[in-house]
Amino acid sequence: MSAWENPDTRIMGSVVTEGVSRRGLFGVASMFAAGGLVLTRTSARAAIVRPDIAGLPPYGNGTVPAGIRSRIIGNVNGLSMHVLEAGFETPGRPLVLLLHGFPELAYSWRKVMLPLAAAGYHVIAPDQRGFGRTTGWDDSYDADPDPFRMLNMVRDVMALAFALGHRSVAMVAGHDAGSPVASWAALIRPDVFRSVAIMSSPFEGSPSLPFNTANGAAAPTPAITDDQLDAELAKLDPPRKYYQNYNRTRDANDDMLHAPQGLHNFFRAYYFYKSADYEGNKPHPLKARAAEEMAQIPHYYVMLKDRGMAENIAPMMPSASYIAKCKWLTEPEVDVYAGEYGRTGFTGALQGYRVRRGSDPKSLAELLTFSGNTIDVPSMYIAGKCDWGVYQTPGAVEKMQSTACTRMVGFHLLDGAGHWVQQEQPEQVSALLIAFLKSQVATHTNQ
Repeated sequence: MSAWENPDTRIMGSVVTEGVSRRGLFGVASMFAAGGLVLTRTSARAAIVRPDIAGLPPYGNGTVPAGIRSRIIGNVNGLSMHVLEAGFETPGRPLVLLLHGFPELAYSWRKVMLPLAAAGYHVIAPDQRGFGRTTGWDDSYDADPDPFRMLNMVRDVMALAFALGHRSVAMVAGHDAGSPVASWAALIRPDVFRSVAIMSSPFEGSPSLPFNTANGAAAPTPAITDDQLDAELAKLDPPRKYYQNYNRTRDANDDMLHAPQGLHNFFRAYYFYKSADYEGNKPHPLKARAAEEMAQIPHYYVMLKDRGMAENIAPMMPSASYIAKCKWLTEPEVDVYAGEYGRTGFTGALQGYRVRRGSDPKSLAELLTFSGNTIDVPSMYIAGKCDWGVYQTPGAVEKMQSTACTRMVGFHLLDGAGHWVQQEQPEQVSALLIAFLKSQVATHTNQ
């Protein structure tokens, strides 16, 4: 068993602690603190907020295409941000930012970066706060959640663009959990983020403040919360639970990190289950955010209540023959995800689920500041035809197209793709992104 797989092995900077008790780890923490390194103490183990990752293997273990480089950008809103970069050889190119989702990494954009660079762009895909080799965040469950709220995540990507010497971003693209970050960036700072590509997770717009109620207008009916939905799902036969609530729990990290099937096989089954290769993915619009409707969604979103994600996913492990033939995600590529998450765990990556949902009171209060605002820069939506992410929030797609985005110039559901659209169909995604970018140049030229 390698250091990447052993739960008792943690790479802490250039020091590997193997078989050390948790009490012993606090002794190690004291030793590091005496040496001047910044540490935090968590309920589970000593957490190094700013570890030296120079001793790690090269990012991607040889699977990152030639022409894409990996580097660390310091002083990015308190982070040392790890990025993949293409098109850096020629200065002065317009900037494109690519924001990944969960459980993904900057690595998830590897197949579209070179085509974008060849089209004339400086292309950056960061490991976002809480993920991969980006450091400067607290990895404990009880960490201050404020840095993971939406406005600070927008500040992360703004600070990254500025650190790279760009005052504006030609396009910010966000997939899955990266989609709301990209969307809010375009809504809040359209002067910086000049266009947005929304992928998989539709943007339903800013929350609404009650309007004209002093003159007798009815207050809006509150939307069903995740907790209320969970209570209704629990009454079904068999009982279910919503993955958003599961991802907020203290147990979610250990459940996935120490999956009985092993972390590599967890990722293999999870990626297969949400892809177009799983024949059970036949998404369609749902009538309402009600338990009976939501129960039509597979168990990666609406889980069996008595099981964690690892157990929900385990029966979906594909065959050895499928794995051998799978071109869009090879075994060495699965190893990259398993290796990075095996080192960091999932807690940081899951923090956003705890605070970036609209029902979180503090997050809601922040976002209500932008009530009535829309995305007014050019926007485009891309997802796979087999992606349930399109419909998991009933009505969100319609709101995105009708009210949230005022200049949506394209809506694309791609054949042969499920949730991992830029990995399953990178040629189609690259062509759409390049055409979108070029259309903005043509529009500005003709104005």
